[in-house]
Amino acid sequence: MTAGQRFLIVILCGVLSCKDRPVLTSESTRVLNPGLNFRPNILWLVAEDMSPNIPAFGDSTIVTPVLNRLANQGVSYDNFYAPAPVCAPARAAIITGMYPNSIGAGHMRTGPWYAGRPSQEALLGYKSLPEGFTPYEAIPGPEVRMFSEILRTEGYYCTNNAKQDYQFVKTPTAWNENSSEAHWRNRPKGKPFFSIFNFGVTHESRIWAKADDSLWVDQNLAVPVPPYLPDTEIGRRDIKRMYSNILEMDFQVGEILRQLEDDGLMDSTIVIWYTDHGGPLPRQKRLLHESGLKVPMIIRFPDQLFAHQRDERLISFIDLAPTMLSLAGVKPPDYMDGKAFLGSYIRENEPKYIFAAADRFDEVYDRNRAVRDKRYKYIKYHYPEKPMFLQVAYRDQQPIMQELYRLRDLNQLTPEQKLWFRETKPEEELFDTWNDPHEVKNLANNPKFSDKLKELRDACNSWTESINDTGLIPESELIKRFWPEGKQPKTSNPIAQFNGNQLNISCKTSGASIGYRIQSTVENLDEKSWEVYQKPTLIPKGETIEIIAHRIGYLPSQTITITSNQ
Repeated sequence: MTAGQRFLIVILCGVLSCKDRPVLTSESTRVLNPGLNFRPNILWLVAEDMSPNIPAFGDSTIVTPVLNRLANQGVSYDNFYAPAPVCAPARAAIITGMYPNSIGAGHMRTGPWYAGRPSQEALLGYKSLPEGFTPYEAIPGPEVRMFSEILRTEGYYCTNNAKQDYQFVKTPTAWNENSSEAHWRNRPKGKPFFSIFNFGVTHESRIWAKADDSLWVDQNLAVPVPPYLPDTEIGRRDIKRMYSNILEMDFQVGEILRQLEDDGLMDSTIVIWYTDHGGPLPRQKRLLHESGLKVPMIIRFPDQLFAHQRDERLISFIDLAPTMLSLAGVKPPDYMDGKAFLGSYIRENEPKYIFAAADRFDEVYDRNRAVRDKRYKYIKYHYPEKPMFLQVAYRDQQPIMQELYRLRDLNQLTPEQKLWFRETKPEEELFDTWNDPHEVKNLANNPKFSDKLKELRDACNSWTESINDTGLIPESELIKRFWPEGKQPKTSNPIAQFNGNQLNISCKTSGASIGYRIQSTVENLDEKSWEVYQKPTLIPKGETIEIIAHRIGYLPSQTITITSNQ
């Protein structure tokens, strides 16, 4: 199929923008909160590096037939925010329900911790970590679990296909399957599932990696150019590529939804599509502006409950984990920073603010904090003496970034573009996001907004204090806190014994998750076969059991083997 044919099909299949739809208030959402009389399947469809640049959220540049249909059958969430404008810290928040800077996961890439793989530097092809940097894993408190493990203990079959950069190595008990082949179709018959599919085609790197590929949009497509980006041939070309990648992602999402429909599961499944942080272009990803933090989310409920509605409540990524548990009828743990916005344990009060942080990005250090209410955004810059723009080698691979450099060197940047290239930062910024959606007019020094400035400043300070913000200390000190003797702590080996045919397992490491598997019941002894140990378990005579323990951020224990002789 040619690009032109694809474009024609998109136009023929498209629907009008979904932006003009009824809005759910906090109270109406509570009244209409899905009171399902069954445990729903939950399907996540997660795109990367994408702001709300689709018709369902008011951008009519392209037509996305799959996401338009999903929005028409569900609820669009207009105030959904990442607590960090980059993937790894954001995913730490998603999987734990905690702020990244509360668990030591706020710096982008804490190191190359994929066992058996090349280092992060080798993967990216350049030095991406600071000189003398010691790779480490974030270590949350012992009570913290990956929420997929909690769902597993409640009978869910959990799969991840296949992104897993959480700032720590996943525990063996986190997923039934975690691979490019992971799928709900592999579950035992009758089990509810929680499945994630990640779509990398919209990632920042796809701007330059797909530069020579055919477009999924008309080559003459007129694209909007934000005032902070260059309205030149090169700039427009990269923006066009961004929209093309979004359209390709829309097609890929449709493929997964077709599988769900073919399996007859649409009306027993809650489908959630969202993106992992803001857009892929310069001054989007990695910055605390709306372009880096605000993301789209669409939820389709069984039987199209709440179809064609909008929800304007403030929601953060930290709310995803407790909400998924709540939708499954499971009480979220008290340790989570987030609160459920749907389900059996829906929060009693709506938050007044959302918060976000930005610290080290690859090889470059910074420290910025943000708070936003329904209208105003406050940003605190802890290093005002540093330039506003900090060069990141990975981002430099974008032609549009090189175009900004070219215009800068020729002194041809517009006033809005020059703001990013200031030699120093202000200590504070305040933006009216309703009247200044691109956040180029700082109101911090305007006396008319002094009360709002103080309110949000105080809220920001209270937040960093309440979560014991680990980003406020040097990363070297954080590593010493995690590794007191300069070595990563290791989970103690599990202790297992039989009482008759009842297997009892414990571990001396506080907070360790314990996994076990019976060899005779597993065809391939790979990671997908670990069961979560919860209580003494009956094991038939003569069975050989493998057991492992792993606390998040620690090295896993050795795998021990024991045989039932009773």
